[in-house]
Amino acid sequence: MAKLRIILTLLVLAFSMPAFAQSSADVVIIGGGASGTMAAIQAARMDVEVLVVEETPWLGGMLTSAGVSAIDGNHELPSGLWGEFRQKLYDHYGGPKAVATGWVSHCLFEPAVGAAKLAELASGYPNLNVIHKASLKSLSYTDKWEVSYQVGRKTKTITAKVVIDATELGDVSAMLGVPYTVGMDDQSVDAFAPEDANDIIQDLTYVAILKDYGAGADKTIKKPAGYDPEEFACACVPAGEKGDGVSCDMMLDYGKLPNGKYMINWPNCGNDFYVNLIGLNKKERADRLEEAKDYTRKFIYFIQHELGYKHLGLAEDEFPTKDEFPLIPYHREARRPVAKSLLAVRHLAAPFDQPEKYYRTGVAVGDYPIDHHHDKNEEAPDIDFINIKVPSYNIPLGSLVPESQPNLVFAEKSIGVSNIVNGATRLQPVVMGIGQAAGALAAVAAKQDVNPAEVSIREVQQALLDQGAYLMPYKDVAATHPAFEAIQKIGATGIMKGTGVPYKWANETWFYPSQPISQYQLKEGLLSYYPELKEVHASGAWVDTKFLKEIFSWLGVSMPRDLETIPGISTEASYLSRAEVAVYLQAALDPFAQPVNFDGHLISEK
Repeated sequence: MAKLRIILTLLVLAFSMPAFAQSSADVVIIGGGASGTMAAIQAARMDVEVLVVEETPWLGGMLTSAGVSAIDGNHELPSGLWGEFRQKLYDHYGGPKAVATGWVSHCLFEPAVGAAKLAELASGYPNLNVIHKASLKSLSYTDKWEVSYQVGRKTKTITAKVVIDATELGDVSAMLGVPYTVGMDDQSVDAFAPEDANDIIQDLTYVAILKDYGAGADKTIKKPAGYDPEEFACACVPAGEKGDGVSCDMMLDYGKLPNGKYMINWPNCGNDFYVNLIGLNKKERADRLEEAKDYTRKFIYFIQHELGYKHLGLAEDEFPTKDEFPLIPYHREARRPVAKSLLAVRHLAAPFDQPEKYYRTGVAVGDYPIDHHHDKNEEAPDIDFINIKVPSYNIPLGSLVPESQPNLVFAEKSIGVSNIVNGATRLQPVVMGIGQAAGALAAVAAKQDVNPAEVSIREVQQALLDQGAYLMPYKDVAATHPAFEAIQKIGATGIMKGTGVPYKWANETWFYPSQPISQYQLKEGLLSYYPELKEVHASGAWVDTKFLKEIFSWLGVSMPRDLETIPGISTEASYLSRAEVAVYLQAALDPFAQPVNFDGHLISEK
């Protein structure tokens, strides 16, 4: 691990030394967390000049600096940069089984390793610079951005075309006066919300990483002031006792990491802590976060002293901090700015039945259920969030675009979603996807010298597809599928729809690429794009090449030739599979090219 720290230090220096002399950039990203890092890499790959201003010495935010190194969700949706990051972890540890160490996740890793792998992903781009240990001082916009940040005692001002707010709490938007909401919505936004809105946010957690120092070791910390073991008595069932809940061994195995380490982020009578930091200044936040740390210290002492795990102590080789705690807390909720799109529960539960066709504008995907943490706030309404059932979903591009502020892009957890939906969109791989989409949007806007609100949604989606990112959350069509891009594009038109299934802790959407589709179902899907097809007679029979030829004839196009050169096509069966139909439609008609607005409605050709 000492070698890893040296590598991390060298990477930080490599990023920061040329960056401080930089006077302008196309895209400036405030915050190098899970979203900010992915935004930076995506934008750099699109050949724009990128600068990241990050307060800590690490990239990754909640993935690394907060110590939440157990990935929640998207195991079967390895979209874009999330998939690349996971592969780096596989390569480092020795494959998928080597990171399936704890039962909360399929992918767990040491935070320092994650930070090193993210630094590797972000390296090698001469047009990407990162300023670490830097704090934003001010920013303003006229015809361009002027961004001032401080490193040590030095202050630097840089100009930019586009700024991305990738801070943990949406602080950039607040500095700019962008309208936002905090806390729970009322029922006009979500039917499952409380009757009246409030400012209650989710509990945060100051995670700890414990290490097994071996039998006979005693790493028990000093008894924290105000310690009361009853606060944690319901966390687990000690060995030899009976009761409700999991055993204490199982509690620890929840977040078991490689190399004998344990992520302590236990929701049941554990170290969740309620405090709303959003409206506080820097000093006030620091003071309240010390309280959160102290609460985690109490839980650590409980684990060591009451439960007998004295050989488990704070990992001394994990974080570059004096107290051996993570660099930042795990924030589950932030400001939610007013955006072009507001993603509510109804859009997740029944995406095809809404007046807004947000699914057509999708740029990131998620499969985690709606999961809120409110146990440490007695004033929180009693809402059964986990039983608000939804399938897997996508996030519309409009949730990243301000309603009014030009040349700003939202990322991280500060996007246009409802409070309840934030319980699903806050997880690491979703936030990484949001960041990748933010980077693509900012890059297109900067290259075209236009406001992000004016960028073609389809152009941003194409940039993401080019990087293996998912627009639609189809678990049965991997990026390696020969018809992946065609299926993603046809799915994003709504001509062919997936089937959503709420399922345990990994919700689903199935495209069923090998199954047939009926003539009637296909015609109904095509009508919103091609209303002239209303005169076509379509039965319940499966679609075959003859029927497609009839459809194409009505539309004045020919069947694509040389079918064997089109990925996914096979003419052996008497009917065409859904994958084959998607490939035919995209090759012959290219309905994906028809522009849509932020509500997902077709923009009429003039």
